[in-house]
Amino acid sequence: MSIGFVGVGLMGGPLARNLIRAGKEVLIFDLSEDAVNKTLAAGSSGKAATALSDLADCDLVFTSLPMPQHIKGVMLGDDGLLNIMKSGATHVELSTIDPGTSVELRDAAAEKGIKFMQCTLGKTPAHAEKAEEPLFIGGDKEVFEQLSEIWPIIGSPSYYMGGVEASCAVKLISNMVGMANLAVMAEGIKAGEKAGIEKDVLIELLQDTGARSFQMDVRGPWIAAGDFENRFGLDLALKDVRLGCEMARAWDLDLRTMEAALDLYKKASEAGFGKEDCNAVFKAVGS
Repeated sequence: MSIGFVGVGLMGGPLARNLIRAGKEVLIFDLSEDAVNKTLAAGSSGKAATALSDLADCDLVFTSLPMPQHIKGVMLGDDGLLNIMKSGATHVELSTIDPGTSVELRDAAAEKGIKFMQCTLGKTPAHAEKAEEPLFIGGDKEVFEQLSEIWPIIGSPSYYMGGVEASCAVKLISNMVGMANLAVMAEGIKAGEKAGIEKDVLIELLQDTGARSFQMDVRGPWIAAGDFENRFGLDLALKDVRLGCEMARAWDLDLRTMEAALDLYKKASEAGFGKEDCNAVFKAVGS
C-alpha cells in the first residue's frame, strides 16, 4: 500500500513518523522544509514529494492541516487532489474541522470514486508521537475495517463513530470542554493571586480537590511557571472553539459557557497572544 501524507506539522508529523517507523512507504508533502526533514528522519521508507500531484497514485492519502479552508484548497476544485487521485483510493482526513466541511469532502470524494474517512484525534502531539492518540473515526464501516492494519500504527484506541459528522463533533466537543476548562482555571488562578496565593501553591492545592482536570495537571504548572511556549496554539484553540460554537448554533443550541470561553480566546488572540500556547488565555483574564 502506497501512502501519501499532506501536512506533517505538530499533529500530522507524529502520525506520519509512526507509519514510517512501521516500515510503510510514505510520500509526504508540507510547505515547511523543517517539518519534512524532521519526518524523514524517522526512517528510510519516507520520501518527500516535490508537489501535491506526486501523491496522485497513492492508495491512501492522509491530510492534517490547520483550517477547513486549507483542506478544501488541497482536495477540492480544479487543482485539488480529488481530481487526480485514482479511483478506489482512500482519503483519510485527520484535521479538526466542522461536520459540514467533512460531509462536503465525503460527497466530493464519492463523486470521484474515492473512499473517505474522517479521523479526528483526541490528545496531544506527545501522545501522537507514541501512537497513544485516541482516534474517533467516521465513514463507511467496510472502509474502517479495510484499514484495520493502519489504525493501530497511527494511534490507539480507535473508536468507530458511524457517520463523519459524529467524528467531527466528538473532537469539537472535546476541545470546547477542554478550552473552557482552561479558561475557567485561568480565572481561578487570577482570583488566587488577588487572595495572595502563589500560583504554583494554588495549583497544587486545587489538584487535591474537585477542581482538578487534565488542563490543570498539564497547563496549570506551565501558567505558574510563566511558560507559554506553543504546544497547542491559542489561535488553533480559538478556531476549534469557534467551529464548535458554530456547530451548536446550527443545531439551535445555546451553549452560553462555551460562547463565553470563545469571547475570552478572541480577546487573547486580539491582544497578540495567538502564536503562544493556548494557556496564554491566562494573560487576557481580568484585563
